This record gives sequence, structure tokens and C-alpha cells, in this order.
Amino acid sequence: MKKPKQILPFFLPLFVLLACSKVNSTKELSATIEQIECNLKTTIEMCTDARTDVLVSPRSFVDGRFVMVPSTDWTSGFFPGELWMMYELTSDPYWKEKAVEFTLPLENEKWNGQTHDIGFKMYCSFGRAWNVTNEPQYREVLIQSAKALADRFRPNIGCIRSWSHSTEKWDFPVIIDNVMNLELLFWAANETGNAMYREIAIKHAETTMQHHFREDFSSYHVVDFDTETGAVQQKQSRHGYSDDSAWARGQAWALYGFTMVYRETGNKKFLKQAENIASYILKHPNLPENLIPYWDLNAPNIPDEPYDASAAAIIGSALFELSTFSENRDMYLNAANRIYESLTSDQFLVAPQKYNGFLLKHSTGSKPEQQEVDVPLVYADYYFMEMILLKSKLDTN
Repeated sequence: MKKPKQILPFFLPLFVLLACSKVNSTKELSATIEQIECNLKTTIEMCTDARTDVLVSPRSFVDGRFVMVPSTDWTSGFFPGELWMMYELTSDPYWKEKAVEFTLPLENEKWNGQTHDIGFKMYCSFGRAWNVTNEPQYREVLIQSAKALADRFRPNIGCIRSWSHSTEKWDFPVIIDNVMNLELLFWAANETGNAMYREIAIKHAETTMQHHFREDFSSYHVVDFDTETGAVQQKQSRHGYSDDSAWARGQAWALYGFTMVYRETGNKKFLKQAENIASYILKHPNLPENLIPYWDLNAPNIPDEPYDASAAAIIGSALFELSTFSENRDMYLNAANRIYESLTSDQFLVAPQKYNGFLLKHSTGSKPEQQEVDVPLVYADYYFMEMILLKSKLDTN
């Protein structure tokens, strides 16, 4: 039998290579976090001058203009969430102080049952606050928010209503984005012991699986239901190229949402759904080599179409988590790391002191409406921050 000391020299270079690779990855991640800290401080400085009693959160940077929004805007919770994640990454009390400062002005939204986006607004802000601090004031806000969201559920349809506006177009519209808001309901079920929240979340996910997806596991944006019979009346897109195209951020919401639903339920059908969506996205012939999708995967002028870095960040975050559940771990982890490398390149990552401190360039809000096309967007930054948080945890383990 050969002695260990005779085998060791053969393996030693590999051990050294792996160790150095991990050290280099950690250094690069630390440098990225430092740059993001600088950018976020720039945004906070901009908000100092721009905030009012009404305008509470930054949303975008459009045509050289720093755009602030009220708490009612669906994006209002993302910037506070970024600050909570930075506090989690650094343990610096400065970030906790600023996170609290930007979170509390959203509290009244806990009563706003006029939109499904209460999940985005409150779980991305107060949810982050609760997960980091466990302070009771945040818990109560979240429970009331979950009640407001649950009130939008209709049993005969099996879904939570998305938009309350445009009643001349839709009777009971449900958009693919809505699956993201189920996380608030799962949290409320776990925290209060009230199974109603969980049942609503699962039923909504099941109905979405049934009606929003095509045979190839791409997703429609909007499905409209008859309020009396629950029958599907039409399937459309508001933000995508066409009703039958694959709006990139919509596919991202779907991937992230069903990955989260599997995490919360352990039901393999939701894992399989997430894996099928991931396969559709990653194997799409129009997905660029850098894995940053164009705003719609079926847009007519690819490659001369704007990117959507927000979709990439959502996909990347979802893939990091999906890699911890799936037998396809290495494939998802590799894809998520490639997206991270692309987003941290000079092409997408905003240099310090530029764009009023936003983190990512080249996101697209709604190209058909010519709104926020090829600009920095706060929700792109939020999910990019989440990617970094997940990557740091995976790299540590």
C-alpha cells in the first residue's frame, strides 16, 4: 500500500488551486460590496435633497433625472430592502440606521388592499427588517399587510387579483408577477399559525401553473378571469412584445416565484415547474452568451434590442437558490455565477458617483409603453443585492 506522503504531492497543486480560487472569489466579492456601499451612499445623499412627505423612495434614473416615488408605488420597498441587505452583509450600524429611516415611511401601506404589490412593498422592506432584527413592530406591520393581500383572493377563481385598474380591459386580471407576493403569505402562515394564508398561496400557485404557462414553460403576462365562473377569458401581455412572446422579466418572476413556492412547501411539483422554467430560459436561442436577456426573448430586432438587467438579476438570484434544491445544482450554480460576472462587469455595473448611485445599467421597465427603457431601476439593484447576499453565503459554505 502506498503511503499518504507519496500521494499528497500529486493532489497538493489541486488543493492549492481550489484554495486560491476561493480566496480570489472572496476578494472580488468584497471589492464589489465596497463599490456598492459607495453607490448606495450617493443615492442616500440624493434622497436627502429629493425626499418629501410624499416622495419616499428612489425608483430610477431617467434622462438625467433622479426619480423618487411615494409609498404607494409598487417599487417603494426595494431601496429599504437594499439597505437591510447591506447591513446584513457588513454588520455596520450605519446601514441599519439608514434602513430604518427608509423603511418606516412605508408603514401605512399595510392597509393598502388596492394592489397585490403590497407583497413587494412590505416584504422587501419590513420583511427584510424582521428577518434581520426580529423586532415586534415589523412583525405586526407584516401581519396586517398579509391580511390586506389575502383579501384580494377569490376562491371561485383560485387566485389573488393583481390590478384593480383598467376595468374596461379586464374583469379579474392576474399577472405572472403576482406569484412573487406569495412569500408574504407563506411568512404569515408560519408566523401566526393561520393555515388560511398558506392555503391561499398554494392555490394561487397551482392556478398560475395551470393557466399562465405554455407547453414550452414560457409564461403569459396577464390572464383575465371571469369573475362569476372563474373561466379564463383572455391571455395577454402588457409589457412584452406580443401576447404570445416571452417577456423576459415575466419569465424571471416565474422562475423566482416557483423556486420560492417549492422552498415554502417542499412539494416536488413546484420544484419541477421551476426547473422547467429554468430550462426554457437557459436554453432559449435568443439568450445572449453573457446570459443577460433582452427585454423580451422574442423581440423582433435582437440583437439590436435593449437588455433587461433586472430580469437577469431576478433570474440569477433564483438560480442561486434553485441550485440548493435541485439535482441540477452545478448547472444552475454555473449559470448564476456567469450572470453575476456579467452584471459586475463595466458594461452593467455603475461606476462610483455615476447615475446618482444606482447599481446597474441597462434595465427595461416597459418598452411597449416606452417607459424606463435602458435605464437603472431600483428593483434590478434589489435583486442584484440579493444575488450578492446569496453568493456570499454559498461561497462561505
